[in-house]
Amino acid sequence: MSEENKNPENCDNQCDHCSANCGSRKPSKYPLHPRSSVKHVIGIVSGKGGVGKSFVTSTLASAMESLTGNVAVLDADITGPSMAHVFGIKEKMYSDGTLAYPARTAKGMQVVSTNMMLDSDDQPVIWRGPIVAGVIQQFWSEVFWDDVDYMFVDMPPGTSDVPLTVFQSLPLDGIIVVTSPQDLVTMVVDKAINMAKMMNIPVLGLVDNMSYVECDKCGNKMEVFGPSHAEEITSKFSIPLLARIPLRTGYAQAGDEGRIEKLDVPEMKEVAALLKEKFDGKAA
Repeated sequence: MSEENKNPENCDNQCDHCSANCGSRKPSKYPLHPRSSVKHVIGIVSGKGGVGKSFVTSTLASAMESLTGNVAVLDADITGPSMAHVFGIKEKMYSDGTLAYPARTAKGMQVVSTNMMLDSDDQPVIWRGPIVAGVIQQFWSEVFWDDVDYMFVDMPPGTSDVPLTVFQSLPLDGIIVVTSPQDLVTMVVDKAINMAKMMNIPVLGLVDNMSYVECDKCGNKMEVFGPSHAEEITSKFSIPLLARIPLRTGYAQAGDEGRIEKLDVPEMKEVAALLKEKFDGKAA
């Protein structure tokens, strides 16, 4: 937009090529390194902690890996990283002096997480917001992402520095919001969805985690955390309900033991197929 074309009504939204300092100016996305390639970037968010966002990220990534074979996970939960642990990754990141390299899971997924930079897993990350934001940008632009079809970004809960950095810096195709049945969770999920809408980030849908327990003898479904509010949320915001995931024996243990890739989560297979159809234009 030229100097004489500063009227927001005439804005073409091409901020990178515009010298005007107007109120509608959008921040530039951080570029990938020329050697890297990432086709689709999907953020996994939640309004608050404890709803299983990292479980959804890791199992959805594993399901997508089975479909495409070229999946990556960027662990943007810088101060509370979990992706290296749940995938059983022990090795640290290394650099050739120009780029850092992600670790590979047993299935071949590329993963970057803060714990892969620390001397020990229990070493705390005591960094202020600007440093955390800088690390996320480095994870995106200074890591060699090798021919990635789908990257899933595991974000910390809330609407503060890290989600803001991801929304502004990474070329998100959209976000998936994770919730659980409690009333308090529903309230803060509204905040996360509203934040995404304010920043023009597409909300791809909602995953209701820990939605119920199904008796393995009679098949009766018990809503141990109370009735689900997923339908209310999806109706309110006109977004799809992608899945209701029940509590199942062995899920937590698989993550604790670094075996998350071996889990069979049928709901995540369905979500992965929906995403592939949406972005690749064909069903799995």
